[in-house]
Amino acid sequence: MQPGIETSFEARLRQIITRHHGIMSDLRLVKALRLPDWYIAAGYIRSCVWDELHGFEPGDRHDDIDVIYYDPSDCSEAREKELELLLKQQTGNSKWSVKNQARMHIRNGDAPYESSADAMSLWPETATAVGVRLDDADELQIAAPYGLADLFHVVLRRSPRFKDHAYYLGRMYKKQWQRQWPKLHVLED
Repeated sequence: MQPGIETSFEARLRQIITRHHGIMSDLRLVKALRLPDWYIAAGYIRSCVWDELHGFEPGDRHDDIDVIYYDPSDCSEAREKELELLLKQQTGNSKWSVKNQARMHIRNGDAPYESSADAMSLWPETATAVGVRLDDADELQIAAPYGLADLFHVVLRRSPRFKDHAYYLGRMYKKQWQRQWPKLHVLED
């Protein structure tokens, strides 16, 4: 991928996210938690972009609001649940899911992750392995271990580091993404 093209995808993602008042509000809430190496990621971001590319009004096509962070100093599940509860109470939205990527390798049977972006690189699809956060200057920062081309070309492809092909296919069919986003091009491998 040419660097200029990726930069234009990043600019476009920033525009889309900035115009989405719900995501921006959620980003501000999570930023206030001061979590290390945090992002709002996965389907919430992917769905927002694919809705935009399909000309759909911003909607509620996501199952949850995935907040990830990386804090090896406190790998307790209790801390994650405490953060989820706080976000649910602040927003009245039950879709919050908070996961410390410093412990998720255990559940997933992987080697320890080095960062939130490293953890994302092991997610099932390249277009889902995207996260955004606000930095101290309230600028959007993007983590996308596989870039943004698949996200913006509306391509569903298994991430190179995600080895469970059957799980990838089952997830794709179960979620029925092609019904939701008819322009989606699915690569089954």
